[in-house]
Amino acid sequence: MLPTDLLINRQNGEEIIPKRLPINQKMCGIAIQLISCFQESLGKTQGEIDRKLSDLEGDTPDYRLKRGLAHILKNSFSTFEIVSPLEPKQLRHRVFTLAAQSMPSHVSSQATLETLSYLLTQELEKEVLPGQIQVGLYADLPENRILTNFEDPAPEALLERYNLAQVQGIFYKASEMTLNAHRNVPGQYKLLFRYLKLFQLMTYIEGDADCGFTITVDGPTSLFKPSTRYGLAIAKLIPALLHVTKWSLKATLQMRDPFTGACYTRRFSLQDNCGLVSHYPPGKPYDSMLEESFAKRWESLKSDWILEREVDLIPIPGSVMIPDFRLIHPDGRDYLLEIVGYWRTEYLQKKFAQVRRAECDNLILAISERLNLEKAGVKVDNIPAKVIWFKDKLLPKAVLAVLD
Repeated sequence: MLPTDLLINRQNGEEIIPKRLPINQKMCGIAIQLISCFQESLGKTQGEIDRKLSDLEGDTPDYRLKRGLAHILKNSFSTFEIVSPLEPKQLRHRVFTLAAQSMPSHVSSQATLETLSYLLTQELEKEVLPGQIQVGLYADLPENRILTNFEDPAPEALLERYNLAQVQGIFYKASEMTLNAHRNVPGQYKLLFRYLKLFQLMTYIEGDADCGFTITVDGPTSLFKPSTRYGLAIAKLIPALLHVTKWSLKATLQMRDPFTGACYTRRFSLQDNCGLVSHYPPGKPYDSMLEESFAKRWESLKSDWILEREVDLIPIPGSVMIPDFRLIHPDGRDYLLEIVGYWRTEYLQKKFAQVRRAECDNLILAISERLNLEKAGVKVDNIPAKVIWFKDKLLPKAVLAVLD
C-alpha cells in the first residue's frame, strides 16, 4: 500500500475519485524503467537505490507517480537484509571496546579492524575480512540494508498494484463502510468472512445466501481514538473482496483540510466491475487435510447422497456460519455437515456458540475425539445438531449411518 503523502485523488462534489493509471505503452515504459533500476541494484544498499530513484524522478511533475511505483517495488517485491558478520549492535561493541585500548589514528583503526578480523575468523570458523567489519558496523541503518532479492513483476502487474493501492488509501479516513455482497458462490463468501476475521474488523452482518449479505464495517475515524492501523486493516480487505463475484460498497470518509484543520465529509463507492486486480491468492479448495480426505473418500462411495462443498450458509444474528459440506438426496432431503477437528479453545467456544444460535434442524456435527471439550468449557449434550464422533479420520459410512 501507499503512504498518505503518495495518495493522489480528486473530488467530484462529495465523491472522492482516486488516481488510476492507464495500462498503456507510456505507463508501462515508466514501470519498466523503475523495475530495471531494482534489477540492476541487487547487492546494493537501500541508500544507493534511493539515490538512483531520485535521479530517475528528476524534476518532472509526475515525480509522485514514480515515487509511488518505487514504493510498491521496494515494499512488495524487494527483500532488504542486514549483512554483517555479527549483529551490528554487538559488532559495534566489539570494535569500540578494542579501539579504546589505543590512541585514535588511521593506523590504529586499521589495526583494530585487522585484529577483530582475526578474532572473528577464529570464533565463527569462516573468513571475516576487515572490509566486512567496516560495512557491517552500521548495517542495521535502513539506508545500509542490502537488496538481496527482487521478484521483478510484469510492468502491467506493477501498474495494477499501484491502482489498487490508490483505492486502498481511500479507506484510511473511513468512518463507516457498507458492503453489499450479492448472491455469490458460498465459498467466495467464506473467503471474505475469513479476511474480515483475520484483519480483526468490527462488523455487523445481515442477510442470507439467497439474497446476499450486507456487511457494515466501522472505520478508523469512528473509534474513540482514530487508528492508522485500523485504517490499514480495512484497506487490506479490498484485495480479498475482489475475489467475490458480485458486490458493491459505499464508504463515508472524514477528511481534514490541511490548511484550516476543518473536518468535512466525503463519499466513496466501488463495485465488482471496477477493473481492479487482486494480488491475494484465491481461497483453497479445502480448509484442512481432514476435509479433503473425507471428500475424496466420499467420491469412491456408492451412495445416492450427493456431497457438495460450501454451498450453503446459516445466518445468525450479526454473523454467519458456513458449514463445510451439504449432502443432498434425490428425494429432496438435505443435511449440512460441519467438521470440528483440531482447534484451539477460543475456536471451539465460538463454533459451538454459533451452532446453538443457528438452531438449524438439519445440521450434522462431526467432532474429533481428540478435542478437549471439557477444558474448553463446551458441552455437547445440549447441541441442537446430530453428532458424529471420530478419531483420526472421518469415515463416510459414519455419516451415512446418521443420514439413513
